[in-house]
Amino acid sequence: MLSSEPKTTELSAQTSAPASDSGLTMELLELELSLDGFTTGPEGFAAHVRAAAAAIDGAFLFELPASGLIDDCDRIAVLRIPQDGSAGMATIFVCLETDGATIRIAMPDETTAGLKSFAEAFVDVLQRI
Repeated sequence: MLSSEPKTTELSAQTSAPASDSGLTMELLELELSLDGFTTGPEGFAAHVRAAAAAIDGAFLFELPASGLIDDCDRIAVLRIPQDGSAGMATIFVCLETDGATIRIAMPDETTAGLKSFAEAFVDVLQRI
């Protein structure tokens, strides 16, 4: 049975997901480690995620209110990170949960396909400028 919820990896100031999660690339593992220790709350969310993306040669595209797009999520930061073993980049989401203290990584799925498409169009426009 397929779940309609995005695949997520949860991070908080107290805990982080085990490195043995399936589908965890080296870049995602490095991003998780960079995001670990988040303690700044909602005010520092974007800055913390931007620094973590830069640490793995990724790109912070933008951040926006979740508006119910992803369950138990208040803010979504959209990142492009290097794909494992290729020159390509993958679009991923970093979610600030409604508690304001927990960050999790969400992979695009059918519920977030529109946001992923928007992010890719955003990148395309930036590359043309």
